[in-house]
Amino acid sequence: MQHFKFGQFFRAIFEALSRLRTSSTAASSSSSLGSSPVSLSSPSSSSAIRLAWGNHPNVTPTFRKKAVEVALALGIEPNHPMACMAWETGPRARFTPTIRNAAGSGAIGLIQFMPATLKSMGWTVEQAAGMTAVEQLDLVRQYFEPYRGRLNTLSDVYMAILWPAGIGKPEEFVLWSSVGRPTTYAQNAGLDINRDGVITKAEAAAKVRATLEAGQVPPYIWEGVV
Repeated sequence: MQHFKFGQFFRAIFEALSRLRTSSTAASSSSSLGSSPVSLSSPSSSSAIRLAWGNHPNVTPTFRKKAVEVALALGIEPNHPMACMAWETGPRARFTPTIRNAAGSGAIGLIQFMPATLKSMGWTVEQAAGMTAVEQLDLVRQYFEPYRGRLNTLSDVYMAILWPAGIGKPEEFVLWSSVGRPTTYAQNAGLDINRDGVITKAEAAAKVRATLEAGQVPPYIWEGVV
């Protein structure tokens, strides 16, 4: 009888210690999960960044924050779509959502949406023209969504706008030539830097690259937490 009581006593101690260890482990795991840092790839993260063109007069704090959120949600380096939007809207109206293509193509907005493109996305030119720059960033996100995971360079981001067939191709990839695609080449002849009758991916993106560099120096570069 005495032996049985001691057995019960030690068993009770063992069970109590087991429960204590289990409780401690669970609490530790819960604390670890709650304090884990949010990845920069998350649109909800708060990290200091340097944003090209982020200090432009037409870039409001709200636009800047949303532009970064959209880029990170798509897995894109935020400076790349900023450079593309700055280039597409031109030096006189950077980041203006109502700017229209000067050549009369009908393109409009932050990345110069073509009317047919907007229609395929479920929008009209009139609807896009009635949006603020911040609102139109939703269209930018919608446009880039099909290319998610493939826009790893500035050139690739610009190719998504200009000529999606060039996404993922090497920089020397030929987009158009005066022999192979004479009509398309003629429309984009201004991109042929060395005037050899061939427009490569690198040449096509050269002006966007220069726009990125221009936006990475004062007074346009912005640094802070979004």
